[in-house]
Amino acid sequence: MRIYSFRGGVHPRENKEPTREKPLRPFLPKEDLVFPLGQHIGKPAVPVVKRGDEVLAGQLIAKADGFVSANIYSSCSGKVKAIERRPVGAGTMADCIVIDNDGAFTPVPGMGEKTDWQTLSKEQILAKIQEAGIVGMGGAGFPTHVKLAPKNPEDIKYFIANGAECEPGITCDDRLMREYPEQIVEGMKIVLKLFPNASGVIAVEKNKPEAIAALQKAASGDSRLSMLTLKVKYPQGGERNLVHAVTGGYMGSGELPAALGCVVDNVSTIAAIYRAVCENTPLIERGVTVTGEPAGNEGNFMVRLGTTVKELLEEGAGGVSEDAKKIIMGGPMMGTALSTLDVPIVKTSNALTLMMEDPVEEAEAMQTNCIHCGRCTRVCPLGLIPQAMAEAAQRKDYDRYIRLHGLDCISCGCCTYTCPAKRPLTLTFKEAKPLAMAWSKALQAEKEAAAAKAKAADGKEEKK
Repeated sequence: MRIYSFRGGVHPRENKEPTREKPLRPFLPKEDLVFPLGQHIGKPAVPVVKRGDEVLAGQLIAKADGFVSANIYSSCSGKVKAIERRPVGAGTMADCIVIDNDGAFTPVPGMGEKTDWQTLSKEQILAKIQEAGIVGMGGAGFPTHVKLAPKNPEDIKYFIANGAECEPGITCDDRLMREYPEQIVEGMKIVLKLFPNASGVIAVEKNKPEAIAALQKAASGDSRLSMLTLKVKYPQGGERNLVHAVTGGYMGSGELPAALGCVVDNVSTIAAIYRAVCENTPLIERGVTVTGEPAGNEGNFMVRLGTTVKELLEEGAGGVSEDAKKIIMGGPMMGTALSTLDVPIVKTSNALTLMMEDPVEEAEAMQTNCIHCGRCTRVCPLGLIPQAMAEAAQRKDYDRYIRLHGLDCISCGCCTYTCPAKRPLTLTFKEAKPLAMAWSKALQAEKEAAAAKAKAADGKEEKK
């Protein structure tokens, strides 16, 4: 069997042993639930409830504001307590709907009812996915209905299920593939109905043999589905890496997978598609791994969206040691350190990583100037030049940063991980990227304004 890989990348310790054999365990919160209106790429959703309204589990509480946006549903029954700004995992404040959870989790009528997807048209399937508020659950948060509606669906040759789960410590997708392979396979068949010329490829890293076996069994007999075994290397789950593994081609700067005839979705997203289309259940819960020595009970949990990190850790994971130095939303490579535990689990939350030591603090104490060793360039999975990008970012030379393809950076953390000078390269790029995009947008606006002014002046000259 051929094992697929990509250029660059690193091999951090997997740290999956503490949770990989722990099944997904349902966790039902008892306290207030908090629903940020912006749990996705695109415009934040708009509330359709007000303070004092009674709501049911699975009820729409915020409607998508345009095509690139996503609906938000309550994951509990209770009363709307407030619509106000609250802290979120990104370390910022955001508009949120707060619901006083009554603990009954009374569902809306019809939620859970079975539907035969084969009786539905392509338009009906896409509408159900859009209505359910599904977004990319691998961390990107891009509205799924947008991704599944490319300009030329007949040109899509491959629908790729991303089961790599290459981030250290995280095992919730592994457990999902092992425990619910039928949902993932059926979800793929549903999506393939949208793309008549496509084949389905399930891509999983080699270190998940049980998941591979379960999915192979579930997909057996379907000629449109195949397995792709990936080498264990980080970030094997990057979209560009998966597209290259399947097609042998490389996505150009700024290109989407559709440019090479591919659509990629995380396995959690695909399972959510199955539940939306076949069980009339919107996106109201997701798998979350809690890992790290400070946790009293490491494990995998199926968590209702809106549950606070504090409650999940205290009631689900058995509390947190007083010696915990750092808690990260996500994994150690791409996650975000939390300054407070009063933040909610959202559609893109796949893990909580707890640490006894703070590696960033340790690295800061050892940081030196760049020694020009080139290691960051060798490990970058996109072939970028992090050393030069960092210099441009620090000088606020956004023109050069963009010309160096800095906007293509996926913030995987490989450069920071391998840097012997302990420079915070990934953090620098996370800060520089939105600033460079804003600079580019302002420059374009200036050019358009100047062109309009010149055109108006030419028009006056002609009249004379």
